[in-house]
Formats: sequence, structure tokens, C-alpha cells
Amino acid sequence: MQKPALDIHEIPSPGKWFLLSIQHLFAMFGSTVLVPFLTGLDPAIALITSGIGTLTFILITKGQMPSYLGSSFAFIAPIIAAKASGGPGAAMMGAFLAGLVYSIVAIIIKRLGSGWIMKLLPSVVVGPVIMVIGLGLAATAVNMAMNDADGKYSLTNFSVALVTLAITITFSIFGRGFFSIIPVLLGIIGGYAFAYTQGLVDFQKVIDAKWFAVPDFTIPFLTYTPGISWTIILLMVPVAVVTISEHIGHQIVLGNVINRDLFQKPGLHRSLLGDGVATMLASLLGGPPSVTYGENIGVLAITRAYSVYLFVGSAVMAIVFGFVGKISALISTIPTPVMGGVSILLFGIIASSGLRTMIDDKIDFGEKRNLVIASVILVLGIGGAVIHIGQSFQVEGMALSAIIGVLLNLVLPEAKKGE
Repeated sequence: MQKPALDIHEIPSPGKWFLLSIQHLFAMFGSTVLVPFLTGLDPAIALITSGIGTLTFILITKGQMPSYLGSSFAFIAPIIAAKASGGPGAAMMGAFLAGLVYSIVAIIIKRLGSGWIMKLLPSVVVGPVIMVIGLGLAATAVNMAMNDADGKYSLTNFSVALVTLAITITFSIFGRGFFSIIPVLLGIIGGYAFAYTQGLVDFQKVIDAKWFAVPDFTIPFLTYTPGISWTIILLMVPVAVVTISEHIGHQIVLGNVINRDLFQKPGLHRSLLGDGVATMLASLLGGPPSVTYGENIGVLAITRAYSVYLFVGSAVMAIVFGFVGKISALISTIPTPVMGGVSILLFGIIASSGLRTMIDDKIDFGEKRNLVIASVILVLGIGGAVIHIGQSFQVEGMALSAIIGVLLNLVLPEAKKGE
């Protein structure tokens, strides 16, 4: 095995520290900004809370896990639904509860070990639920790509989306070195430039914006009165099933990259607690829930620079950028079809990663049990199935499919060997 260019606790030189931290910032930037863009949250707050969350995660894991925490795609649809049901405050309270679930699970893992959660969330459940996340957002991506602000078909908008998509795919497949790490960001930049030639970009917001600006944080008891309803709980909390599974997968991959057993030291309970606390902190400021980012793990694999100080640097930069008014204004000028073009690829990749989860674990679909579990999860989740009990109790879409998938996995008998 190759010797790391920078080991976990190795402090880089100032120049290298700055450049490698910027690289991690770029790797997470496109996806982290896309989530608030889709959900109507403030991208500046998302940057700030991603930085705070990353620093919190590093502290809780005792500086032994080089990871960046960005915006979670799994919560896009639930946040939109929660906002429609009870406003931004309701969505933030739901996110806080989801983070609390992470923390509770972390405590249980600390006491009982991690075997029980692996049994509760096997890949035959997790894979299809991840696919539901991506495919459930497919219509959103296509509408953003094709339609104008009035919801009508626009060839100009669709051409911008397709150019953005083509640029992103090109750098994903043919990019080398640093460019292969940031295809989403490069796609947004290229699509933005093309959109400008089509008259879809207005720089007046950037010109008018101040260099320093405090975002409009959504803070309980200051900007809204917090409240909890069964609707919000059932919209947001079950998504933790998916994100906890995603977290576990990331820690396995990260451990392989840096050649350490992270489940033993610092422990899955610490990393999961760090993720949960980061999500709760983000919700108290109006930011989206957090998740460890696979993009940044990819950067580690390519550069072999594992120093946790690089993530401290990128986190601090993200927080600073969130208070730069002109950067926030520039983000807000990105045309919807540009983000739609990027979303077509990103949401498809999410769906494909769910399929890959099952392939990597060699799930046998010749076994009827596996076929039934995956089929029911996919149709309920993508079809938008919903259970209404009274006026306030409602479970729908991804949350419902995840719950039923877990139940089916528990009650359906496994085939005996030789059958």
C-alpha cells in the first residue's frame, strides 16, 4: 500500500493547506448548494451549516475521521413537503428530530454494538430505498430543465440544461486529476456561461449585494415558534433509515481508503453521533440536514492527503463564504435549467448507487423474498403511496416505503440453503 502524502494528524504547509482545502470545498460545493436551491432554503446558510457541521463532526470523532459534511439529498422531497405543510420552521423541526434519531441510534450502538442495525438495514432494503430517492426526484429535475418560470415548455431552457448536462458528463468521464473531482461544479460554471449567452442571467443582484451580509437564519423562538406534529415526524424522521445506511457505507469506504478500521476507532457510534449533532445544529439555523460526502472521500483516494486539518480549512472557508453577500447573490443568479441539467445526472446517480448497493452485496433476485421486498419498496416509493389516518396522521412516499421495507425484511422468512 502506498504511503499517504499527508497522514491524518499531519499538519500541511500553509500553501498546501490552502490549496488542498480549496479542493475539498470545490468538491462539495455544487451538491451542497443544489439542495437548498431545490428546497427553497438559503444556500449561504447551507454553506455555513456545512462548515459548522464538519467542525463538529471532527471534534466528536476526535479528529480521527477526515470527512466533510454537506447537504443531504435524501431530505429534498421531505423538506419540500414539510414546508408545504407547516412552513420552514416545521421542516427545521423535522430535521432536528431526524438528527436526534441519529444520536439515539449512536447511543444504542455504543451499548449493544453495530450488529443489530446491520440486520435491520440490509442492502435489500437500503438499495431500493436509495433508488426511490433518485427516481422520486426525476420529475423535479426534468421540470427544472424543460420549463420556464411559468411552468411552460421552453426550448431555450432545455438547451441550457442539456449543455450543462453534457459538460458535467464530459468532465465526469474524461476529466483528469483535479477536474475529475469537481464535474458538478464545472458543469454549473459551463452551463451558467451558456445561459448568459441566452439571456437567462441577470447580474444586478450581484452588483447590488454587499460584500459582507448576514443571511436570514431560521432560528426557533426568534423567527418562528417551534411545534411538532405527527405529519412532520412521519415526513422527516423515517428518512433517517436511509441516511444512517448511507453513513455506514461511507465509513466503510473511507476506512478502506485510509487503511483504518473506523468502526473500532473512533467507532461507528461517534461518527453517527457527529452526523446527528451536525444535523441538529443545521436545523437550528435554517440549514439542510447533513451527511458525509462521497465526493470528498473520492478526493482523499486520489490525492492520498488524509490530513484532517484540510477539512478544518475547507469548513472555515465555507463558513466565511456564507457571509460574503456577493457570493450568495451570485449563487441566486444561477438559472433553474442549469441546476436542472446537473440534477438529471445527480438524481440518476443516486438511483444507480442504490442498484450498485445490491449488486455489491450480491443480492439474489432469484430468491422470492428479495424480489418481493425490493419490488414493494420501489412501487410504493416512486408511486407516491400514502397512508392517511385522520386529518393529521400521514405517512407517504419514501418514508412509507422505507418503513414497509424494514417490516417485510423482519417478517418474511429467509430461504433455507439448497432451496
